[in-house]
Amino acid sequence: QVRLVESGGGLVQAGGSLRLSCAASGSRFSINVMGWYRQAPGKQRELVATITSGGSTNYADSVKGRFTISRGNAKDTMYLQMNSLKPEDTAVYYCMVIVITADYWGQGTQVTVSS
Repeated sequence: QVRLVESGGGLVQAGGSLRLSCAASGSRFSINVMGWYRQAPGKQRELVATITSGGSTNYADSVKGRFTISRGNAKDTMYLQMNSLKPEDTAVYYCMVIVITADYWGQGTQVTVSS
């Protein structure tokens, strides 16, 4: 069973930065895609950014130029550097990985941006 552990959420003022981390373990196969999603109160979960095993990235328009997704040197780790944070970035952020055709999710980490 794939297990995902997220860390790095918290409270920050608008304009500040946070760095989220995700560590995956337990996969018998290579992870094809890693990504971050978020869900704000009363809203549907939405894509933030993804990165493939080859390093290709994809971002939601709302975070382009402010957020950077990357994979770490350690196997199956991923980061989300979030700069110039806005109150509308407030949400629970979830780590997600795809192994072959199955997707796995972390428990989520809260990010709160105060105005």
